[in-house]
Amino acid sequence: MDLSFSEDPPDPESYLALFETTGWNDMYRRTADELAQAIRRSWLFLGAYREGKLVGAGRVVSDGVQYAVIFDMIVAPEQQGRGIGTAILRHFLRRCESAGIRDILLFAAEGVAPFYRRHGFVDRPESAPGMILRRKQPSASRRSC
Repeated sequence: MDLSFSEDPPDPESYLALFETTGWNDMYRRTADELAQAIRRSWLFLGAYREGKLVGAGRVVSDGVQYAVIFDMIVAPEQQGRGIGTAILRHFLRRCESAGIRDILLFAAEGVAPFYRRHGFVDRPESAPGMILRRKQPSASRRSC
């Protein structure tokens, strides 16, 4: 089975189906169009395809100079353990390196920190723990900012 990669945005419905394998959409409740918009507005996207089917993806949001944040690294459950996530992550790290970006952060799902540690990521120190402000779902009229 051939595996191919593309930086082109995927079909929104295919991406939604992959995104929903994570369970994240139980909380976020995003539509295919909203997720497609998030991909379009990202600095970098990479999709992994097996026999034409989207089986893995991730995206990077960045200023292109100093900081990058990796979001939404997903590999379909039946495809995990085959190097797809590693290939996507390595692609992101190479692109960040070629842009001179030194600080690469990420949001990771519970239980996957060992995967990222194997690739050189470390936990943020207590002196720089980072924070998040999660607001309630905005109204449709405010989503397009």
